[in-house]
Amino acid sequence: MNRQAAVNDFLAQRNLAVVGVSRSGKKFGNMAYRELKEKGYRLFPIHPEADELEGDTCYPNFDTLPEEVGGVLVVVPPQHTEQVVHDAAAANIKHVWLQQGAESEEAVRFCQENGISVTHGECILMFAQPMKFLHKPHRWVWKLLGKLPK
Repeated sequence: MNRQAAVNDFLAQRNLAVVGVSRSGKKFGNMAYRELKEKGYRLFPIHPEADELEGDTCYPNFDTLPEEVGGVLVVVPPQHTEQVVHDAAAANIKHVWLQQGAESEEAVRFCQENGISVTHGECILMFAQPMKFLHKPHRWVWKLLGKLPK
């Protein structure tokens, strides 16, 4: 599957888990969570120690989700990403987005070897529609540099 198809497949999933929403509310995971929620995605934050994040019930792991999700947005440091993708595979989640800064070679390889559509090296907020003004210049620059998925 090419990069653009993986992006489109992920964004077509309307129920998503998000790993990397923080209790402080100040991390990129929180910003992505809020924006995706505004765009109409049904989101389920995963955090092993929080009961509530961004005003929503939080779940300690994929096994405790109240319904099936089509994908997981991962916004954690790379040293935690591999465990997240292993847990996602065990929960039969077939679409993973490793936000820039969360990817690890091992996690990407695991997804590819286990039939999980993986998007990495991309900012989800440059692709989820409608795109906010702040992300339009970023996307334009990436297009100019030939970095957008094809």
